Amino acid sequence: MSQSKLSRLADVSISTVQDLYHNRQRDPGLGTLERIANALQVEIGDLYEVLPDDATNN
Repeated sequence: MSQSKLSRLADVSISTVQDLYHNRQRDPGLGTLERIANALQVEIGDLYEVLPDDATNN
């Protein structure tokens, strides 16, 4: 699915979708995640993975 189609289906701005894709937005709101999950027909938890903090990698 293209970013523009996801943007339309989720009713989220294209810039938000692009920021999420490029990891430029670190803390999207719950409403944003909910709309994207619904558009993709997945659970919110499927949209992210927990990564270790940079500080623990030193």
